[in-house]
Amino acid sequence: MSDDRALNDYTLNDRTWGISLARINAMVLRYGYLLKSSWPRLLELVYWPALQLITWGFLQTYIADNAGFFARAGGAFLGAVILWDILFRGQLGFSISFLEEMWARNVGNLMMSPLKPIEFLLALMVMSVIRLAIGVVPMTLMALAFFDFNLYAIGLPLIAFFCNLIFTSWAMGILVSGLVLRHGLGAESLAWTLMFLLLPLTCVYYPVAVLPDWLQLAAWALPPTYVFEGMRALLADGVFRADLMVQALALNAVYFVAACLAFFALLNSARRHGALIQSGE
Repeated sequence: MSDDRALNDYTLNDRTWGISLARINAMVLRYGYLLKSSWPRLLELVYWPALQLITWGFLQTYIADNAGFFARAGGAFLGAVILWDILFRGQLGFSISFLEEMWARNVGNLMMSPLKPIEFLLALMVMSVIRLAIGVVPMTLMALAFFDFNLYAIGLPLIAFFCNLIFTSWAMGILVSGLVLRHGLGAESLAWTLMFLLLPLTCVYYPVAVLPDWLQLAAWALPPTYVFEGMRALLADGVFRADLMVQALALNAVYFVAACLAFFALLNSARRHGALIQSGE
């Protein structure tokens, strides 16, 4: 009896406290294979440190050379923060609504229903605006109450800024949704990270002139760059650059159509590979 109890105690203690390097190695191999099989995870490891360095490095360069700009263009920094949040929250609101269907494994059911893919995208756009309003409107009121910065005082140009930013956010949201649809939830981190790739390139906190010449070409290929340049021109010089808004709108039209075509292509690919039902990682 005592021998059986001692054996049971030994087995319990071995399972509880016994450390096996083989088992540890097996789990490390599992997570390593998971990381290796998901390129978004690998990208994320390098993404954030590089992004922080590039973004704040350019901002430091600009402030060092133009210390009086923010004093002259009152509210330029706060305006940039709010407009950036419109861009980011617009895309995130679109992507989160889509991811909720992925998490619930409901995308396959939706695609088998009478719901058309374009109707699905339009519904996600509406939800994007609703989620954006819930988050950004209180933010603008806080800016007014705490820092005496009234974004709505910009007037009609604010409509042009908003429309161009929301179109960009929808294009990004559609592309991200298509990638997650095709590659599964292993790619869902793109919903939080891909937009931040635009942060240093769209010159949210500094003008395009701060960037190296070769990087300025990439910056001018992005619609939000025109919006942030237009905002600085309006706040610093009191001039509304309608030409910048028109160029941004033209680029947005191209990217929006391209994103929709990519989504439909990825949807068809997901159907062929059975990814609509098996939406795991």
